[in-house]
Amino acid sequence: MSGMRTILTSTAAIAFMGFGYGMWSVISPGEQRREEMLKNLPESNPVRMEETRQRNAMLMQVLRDAAETSDNLARGLGPGK
Repeated sequence: MSGMRTILTSTAAIAFMGFGYGMWSVISPGEQRREEMLKNLPESNPVRMEETRQRNAMLMQVLRDAAETSDNLARGLGPGK
């Protein structure tokens, strides 16, 4: 009986994984749609990419400044003050 239960459980698990893979392959976009999506990503626009770089650089500078100070910067934020 235990062997039959193991076989049944294994078969159910394999069937479930096969069903998941089948659903994944049905839902995933085709090659043409994937290329169109890549073309429309924000990173493909040079102006937007430069804005993102500048924003990241400013954020890193703020984090560097916060790491160098011994003040508790979080205490001054929020409605409790």
